[in-house]
Amino acid sequence: MPQTLISRVPAKIKEKLGSRPAVCLLNGADVFSALRHENMILMACNPRIRHVIPGIMKAAEELDAVIAFELTRTEGGLDGGYTGQTPEVFFDTVVEYAHRCGFSKPFILHGDHTTVTAVDAAEIEGARTLIAGQIAAGYTSFAIDASFTPLTDNIEITADLARTVVAEGYGLEVELGEVKPVGVTSNLTTVAETEEFLTGLAARGIRPHLLAIDNGSKRGNYLDGEMVRIDLERTRQIHETTARHGLSGLVQHGITGTPLRIVGKLAEYGIRKGNIGTLWQNVAHAGLPLDLMDAMRRWAKENGRDIKFATRPFKADIDAIPEENARQIVDMAYREAKEFLLAFHARGSASRLAQHMKESPCA
Repeated sequence: MPQTLISRVPAKIKEKLGSRPAVCLLNGADVFSALRHENMILMACNPRIRHVIPGIMKAAEELDAVIAFELTRTEGGLDGGYTGQTPEVFFDTVVEYAHRCGFSKPFILHGDHTTVTAVDAAEIEGARTLIAGQIAAGYTSFAIDASFTPLTDNIEITADLARTVVAEGYGLEVELGEVKPVGVTSNLTTVAETEEFLTGLAARGIRPHLLAIDNGSKRGNYLDGEMVRIDLERTRQIHETTARHGLSGLVQHGITGTPLRIVGKLAEYGIRKGNIGTLWQNVAHAGLPLDLMDAMRRWAKENGRDIKFATRPFKADIDAIPEENARQIVDMAYREAKEFLLAFHARGSASRLAQHMKESPCA
């Protein structure tokens, strides 16, 4: 690992790493700043089930790629969310895998979708408390998502919550236009909204690194026969607007189910971070013991919930699966991660990141 990268591990993180000094957990601000100079996409993975992590790391190590690991507020809040992973558990899980696997490439820990769905004091304070908890746990990047609220409220809520992240100097992602689940019509983000949003944030002293938008993609698994409709030209126009405001680029949600031929084009239109969540759940489910999957499906049916909500009640069983099943999941995750990293033009990005940091020591 280049000394340039190890030297950029934040002091607070070095302290938390303790006897694992070779783990290269970087500040998202450094990584996002470097992305501005790259025609690539940072692969951001939501490992709802821990067994996929070593496979993802193996692919990144082989391809010399910088990556991100993240959980949303619902996946991994202070109560553990529906995966049973609190911020502390998530930090310890990812870092311990990196240590045991000898993973030498740089990565960030990202708090994805810290959502505020309404102008509600309790919900806003809950988001503030979560961000503080993630910072204490060792996260180095944060996404604030008040896109459920009207634009003027989104500006105020985002600016309010972002001040803590800015004060820490960590990576900041904001959101304009909530990506809809499969089967629901998209409401595409506009250039005018983007201009108003970023201008409003700048007037309040907030200058984010990344902007997540709704460009027509969908969350979750695409339905049978459902078309992938990503508006690339709108994406390009919004990216040009964000570039004028000094952002590094855009964030693409809803990549699970998107053909790699489309994924590969996204970097050309300003996408600099691509979030992949449901795919890793699918990979893990494919490798779990059949009796465990049957039990999870019965639970989901009896409770009228999506299968993802079975992750927490069955976490102990999932974590304790036989080694043969765990190896199968690692192998599948490795293959999927390698394909996406190549499609994202991320091969060699770790070395390029080191070069950017060497040239811009205060990036």
